[in-house]
Amino acid sequence: MPSLRARLVGTMLRNRNLFKKKPAVDCSTLAAIEDFRREVETGAARFGNLPPGISVTPVPIGDLYAEWISSSSSPVNGKVLLYFHGGGYVSGTCAAHRGIVAKFVQGSNAKALVFEYRLAPEHPYPAALEDALAAYEWLLADGIPPDNIVFAGDSGGGGLCLSTLLAIRDRDLPLPSRAVVLSPYTDLKCTGKSHATNLNRCLSPKGTPQAFGRHYAGASDPELPYISPYYGDLHGLPPLLIFAGSDEVLLDDSRMFAEKARKSGVKVTLQVGEGLFHCYPVMAPLFPEATSAMQEIFTFISATCV
Repeated sequence: MPSLRARLVGTMLRNRNLFKKKPAVDCSTLAAIEDFRREVETGAARFGNLPPGISVTPVPIGDLYAEWISSSSSPVNGKVLLYFHGGGYVSGTCAAHRGIVAKFVQGSNAKALVFEYRLAPEHPYPAALEDALAAYEWLLADGIPPDNIVFAGDSGGGGLCLSTLLAIRDRDLPLPSRAVVLSPYTDLKCTGKSHATNLNRCLSPKGTPQAFGRHYAGASDPELPYISPYYGDLHGLPPLLIFAGSDEVLLDDSRMFAEKARKSGVKVTLQVGEGLFHCYPVMAPLFPEATSAMQEIFTFISATCV
């Protein structure tokens, strides 16, 4: 059973629209997505204060906007985190994720690069993947050894992170040392049983993953591995650390991907938070399960390549 604090946070998140006296967001249309984007940015702004010692430095990567997020104690030649922000492929910015990424930076003593990939439905697949590859190739061209690079992402960004690993491998580029993903969206066809069994427990409004999948896939087949990494050949990927909550609809996206990756010879650790919700580790230090998960993530990021 989750801790009392975890249950309180989960209850507040599940009922957040009731507290605001607003209906749940319907993301089936572009107009609704624009409302969703504004809501995400407004919510993120409430938690926009960065910890002392964390700095943000904008950097252009071609037409991409990106930011370095670093700590005053981050070593010059230490680990570099390439962070793939979440948002179901339809929302998300560097600004909205600064607070989350700052936790990774502060806890692991790594330096992080966050980038704003193009969003659907205006820019469906392969726009986000192309931008992710551009960000990684920029790091390599900047002289950062791949063994010093760790990928991390949450939700849709977690799925994009895994798809990017497949594309890097298939292009015969050097892979990063490891990757950590939180509640990754790996099957845009939404075939996992948890889409039904967790429907009334999940934080996401009903139908949201299906709508996001349609927007991102566009005219392409959602079974393409670079869209839904679950359907890919997973051999040769670096070590993976995956977190998911037992109460989220994307639970089976993590379970199915992890099982398939293990069968392909990939070193995978899957941690399922019992009674917990989507991307729960980023809520640290609000409840002990999130704090413990983040500590495991920090250790994973800081570890040497194996």
